[in-house]
Amino acid sequence: MKDFVIQPINRSLESAIQEKIDNLNKPKGALGRLEELAMQVCLIQQTLTPSLTHPCHLLLGGDHGIEREGVSVSPREVTWQQMINFTHGGGGVNMFCRQHGFKLRIVDVGVDYDFSGEWREESGERIPIIDKKIAYGTKNFLYEPAMSEAEFEQAIQVGCELVDECIAEGCRILCIGEMGIANTSPSSIWMSLFGNIPLADCIGAGAGLDKPGIQHKFEVLSKALTHYQTSEPQPTPITPLRYFGGFEMIAAIGAMLRAAEQHLIVLIDGFIMTACAAAAIQLYPNAKDYMIFTHCGDESGHKRMLDMIGANPLLHLGLRLGEGTGALCTYPLIDSAVRMINEMNNFDNARITKYF
Repeated sequence: MKDFVIQPINRSLESAIQEKIDNLNKPKGALGRLEELAMQVCLIQQTLTPSLTHPCHLLLGGDHGIEREGVSVSPREVTWQQMINFTHGGGGVNMFCRQHGFKLRIVDVGVDYDFSGEWREESGERIPIIDKKIAYGTKNFLYEPAMSEAEFEQAIQVGCELVDECIAEGCRILCIGEMGIANTSPSSIWMSLFGNIPLADCIGAGAGLDKPGIQHKFEVLSKALTHYQTSEPQPTPITPLRYFGGFEMIAAIGAMLRAAEQHLIVLIDGFIMTACAAAAIQLYPNAKDYMIFTHCGDESGHKRMLDMIGANPLLHLGLRLGEGTGALCTYPLIDSAVRMINEMNNFDNARITKYF
């Protein structure tokens, strides 16, 4: 796997940042989590005057071979149908990107559909689908690894290249979302493996399975996990990622690691992106310093996975849409934290007695 150089955040400015926050004309600690966010953003950017320039959103699409086993209520064609819908601006991700000023990149990393017949040029509201297709979906991990080592490396590189393109445009804050029917299945298995958590506690309804559907999903994933454990007796750190992951998920891991390497703020969305973040942290623990965990969704196991990696999410809105929508909804809080430290007056300038 490509080597990343991800340094822990340099905390030499921490005292100066805290002093600036404490001298704002407010009671000490009165803005709670906003103060914590301001501290994290300042440390990531190594400045007392942070900025959120050119926010970018990566929407990564891919299909999963395990979908053939009926582990999702949605059929796989929904992946490509939604990808086309996104190009017309009709998805939840489009709405929130417009609302919060994010540039949206819609990326085909491994969708089981030929988009070559689709009109891709930017014109008006239409957004092109960026072609980074590695294959037409992964293989079925019930029987074999989802991808080869070469495909894994290619997916990591896709994530890195996308981040580099954002950085070249001036991006300092990145949001990542996914579109891939059945991608809660690999996420559940990763959660079980990384956290040593019983698989049954990691499996939920996904896009809307009923109780028999959840039981079927558990049975399929249990068989897949047993097969993996017998066929891969000496796994490396990337083996479970390659064996179970989707192309869009591995690209997301590559994007998270590259963004951390380049000191970007990385917004982490729901269950699937939290699983990708957990994988990134498994590989490079320092990557967590650059991540803001935005919300706890309603997918079963999401809170437990957040607890597993020691993440304290900002919101709990009952979301489970994916696409990065929960992270985008949280952006105004981060913007408020940055505005707080940059725009609030301090006690001296306001001629207010500092009473602590």
